[in-house]
Amino acid sequence: MPQGRSAMARLRTFWPLSLIAASGLFGWLQSVPSLPAGHDGLCRSEVAAGVEYLVCDVPLDRTDLALRAVDGHNAPYQTFERAAESVDGRVRLIMNAGMYHEDRRPVGLAVQDGVEVSPLVRGTGSGNYSMQPNGVFFVENGRAAVLTTDAYLAAPRQPTLATQSGPMLLIDGKLHPRFIDGSDSRHVRNGVCTSADGRTVRLVLSRSPVNFWDFAVFFRDRLGCRDALFFDGKVSSLAYPDGGIAYRRDRLGPMLVVSDKTK
Repeated sequence: MPQGRSAMARLRTFWPLSLIAASGLFGWLQSVPSLPAGHDGLCRSEVAAGVEYLVCDVPLDRTDLALRAVDGHNAPYQTFERAAESVDGRVRLIMNAGMYHEDRRPVGLAVQDGVEVSPLVRGTGSGNYSMQPNGVFFVENGRAAVLTTDAYLAAPRQPTLATQSGPMLLIDGKLHPRFIDGSDSRHVRNGVCTSADGRTVRLVLSRSPVNFWDFAVFFRDRLGCRDALFFDGKVSSLAYPDGGIAYRRDRLGPMLVVSDKTK
């Protein structure tokens, strides 16, 4: 049996096909699902300032983490199912991870399996991506990090995985200078930071709308992060089989796929 087909079979083991289809067709109508009571796994629920967050800690020593931006035919994956087909091992989690063009190809840097499939772009237009500073989440030599785009460019890099997005949520422990306390611009949002030693990736999705200021404060005060990167506030999505969550709001651009280690 082809490896991709077996991965799809594993995904369907956890989610009925009808649930997977509904998550894509009606995701924009759904609220972000909650975790079952007493759940113990990669993801947990935390509440801060009246907003509940799903926080997923991904240990790089016990899981494989891959970026999926485009396939071998340069076509975006767009769905959980197609991203899952592309990896070995049991899929533990999938999350959207970075800005994208209308056709869902990545905006800015995308490195998957050590190969650059989209070049770095500083971003000088409008929109969240160009709210400077933006940044890069990457894995290099088995350690993960988040840096501003300028800091990423300051040294030679050979990442196995990288995705560029924006804006930065935190820069060296400080909130992005353009964030406004009490802003009424609220969306379901997701983002990423890492542990200080780079061995754990922390992926976060709000279960209800939140503004940039409060989202960044959660990363700083609750998770203890120094640098954090915003992924999205329009299509923020999460597949988490162990928690029964298959929440996809639209066709997706780049995705992070977490699976059991195969080596």
